[in-house]
Amino acid sequence: MNYDNILSQTHNGITTITINRPKKLNALNIETIEELHKAFKSANEDKNTKVIIVTGSGEKAFVAGADISEFADFDVNEGQELAAEGQELLFNFVENLSSPVIAAVNGFALGGGLELAMAAHFRVASDNTKMGLPEVSLGVIPGYGGTQRLPQLVGKGRAMEMIMTAGMIDASQALNYGLVNHVTTQEELLPLCEKIAGKIMRNSSVAIGSAIKAINANFKDGVNGFDVEVEEFGNCFGTNDFKEGTSAFLEKRKANFPGE
Repeated sequence: MNYDNILSQTHNGITTITINRPKKLNALNIETIEELHKAFKSANEDKNTKVIIVTGSGEKAFVAGADISEFADFDVNEGQELAAEGQELLFNFVENLSSPVIAAVNGFALGGGLELAMAAHFRVASDNTKMGLPEVSLGVIPGYGGTQRLPQLVGKGRAMEMIMTAGMIDASQALNYGLVNHVTTQEELLPLCEKIAGKIMRNSSVAIGSAIKAINANFKDGVNGFDVEVEEFGNCFGTNDFKEGTSAFLEKRKANFPGE
């Protein structure tokens, strides 16, 4: 599929989705959000894809925020609709994919960019990364899940400070906060993500999808994460991956998971 604002390529089980608007520092506009939805959906449904990496083109930015010119004149209803549709189409969608999503954060990850990185299942950053949610400096708040996911990842107090000050933190501080799992050089960012993806791909993709569902359940209102874990644990017993994994263990050989 051809896109105007992103690139998507699959190699050795990894689909890399790159936001490709370098002149706009990869800012998210409505069209880019729609294209990202299609690319993530396609990758998740592709049996050749085991892990998805999302990153930004160029050396300056992962995503430097939203395209403010698109909504500067919106009214209350239009603003609420923008946030609701964006969350459903991209941010919540990415968080709940059964395929693991790694955000390879290079450079600025601000506003909607940080919100996209936080929607991924975990994050790896280059050492030139700057992260922040500057929305209050524009008279608005994060609308793509930032007020919810940031406290989950870094704690309420740190999230309050980051959002209230509209400031940025660097890669080392993001690592200290637990906002990113690893920090590396810009040159080694994608190779490190691919190395981690390789470790993930040794395991059962079906079990990983169940684990994602169970972990996410703990952060959803009205959902008992332990109950979801019990259900998903039981469901694994009915899969061919479970049969292969247990057989391989008992036979002292490497598992060859069919992914079903």
